[in-house]
Amino acid sequence: MIEEFKKFIMRGNVLDMAVGIIIGAAFGKIVTSFVNDILMPPIGLILGQVDFSNLFINLSATPAATLAEAKAAGLPIIAYGSFLNAVIDFLIVAFAIFMLIKQVNRIMPKKEEPKEPRLCPYCKTEIPDEATKCPHCTSAL
Repeated sequence: MIEEFKKFIMRGNVLDMAVGIIIGAAFGKIVTSFVNDILMPPIGLILGQVDFSNLFINLSATPAATLAEAKAAGLPIIAYGSFLNAVIDFLIVAFAIFMLIKQVNRIMPKKEEPKEPRLCPYCKTEIPDEATKCPHCTSAL
């Protein structure tokens, strides 16, 4: 069982997938930092000193001035500012992956799709494209 596991883990596609997941997680952290620390503060400033990460709807009657205060008090809230940041994170990552796949598809050679085999109209056996007679039933093509 250990030998089978070693063979499985050392297969190229498993290692490639592991590297992809690790790089993807690191890239996700970079994008999250970009959105939270670089992109959203200027947008919040333009929209009138809005801190998107602190936007929430308090579902209780107990007042809370900040999101941290509401969470500390255990109040039921909808943190739509954090959700908005997560959506922007996702869109940036999705666009980056789209661009990466687009470039890989452009660089990689295209696989030729297999042609439909030519069939004899009489006996329905496969025949070469250059044939003028069916090798099976000898019908003229």
